[in-house]
Amino acid sequence: MSVAEGSVRDVLAANLKRVRTERGLSLSELSRRSKIGKATLSQVESGTGNPTIETVFGLSRVLQVPISDLLEGGPGTGATVVRAADVEVLSGEGVELRPLRRIESGDSVFEIYDQQVRAGCTQESRGHIGTEHTVVQSGRLGVRIGGSEVELGPGDYVGFDAAMPHSYTALDGPVRSVLLLHNQAEERLHLTGPTTAPP
Repeated sequence: MSVAEGSVRDVLAANLKRVRTERGLSLSELSRRSKIGKATLSQVESGTGNPTIETVFGLSRVLQVPISDLLEGGPGTGATVVRAADVEVLSGEGVELRPLRRIESGDSVFEIYDQQVRAGCTQESRGHIGTEHTVVQSGRLGVRIGGSEVELGPGDYVGFDAAMPHSYTALDGPVRSVLLLHNQAEERLHLTGPTTAPP
């Protein structure tokens, strides 16, 4: 998303309201399913909140839409150049995530992120839709997927079903990596009808 398309906060506000309405959910029901406070959701939807990674990933999981459907505006044209200094950062307990690009191809949606795990920190995820792919650029990354653990170094790759609970831990100083999320077309925001996500 370019700066001209608006801030992450404004785009998230508009997209959240649209998909919540399409799913036939009240703020109270969305709060109950996501375990995110109603006041927090109200602030996010009005564009006055400061959404965290945990909030955005939680909404993606409950609403069953790709994260980029919540964070990005309409598609651009021509060459796409994303300057690091121009991208708003989503911060979590242990991670700084910068959305770089959304790519639609056939029945697939790919989301590319610059991911930095802070030294000595762990980022937990309860799971979300799609398949997750991570390539480490620098540092040592501990990855837990369900009951399995793996350690990655520069150039190493891991891929897994993102619906499984997982976490990233910076084992020795900060870790820089590229995160790619792959979603199928049927998981996209424009589909209408009430969500069947479990509470």
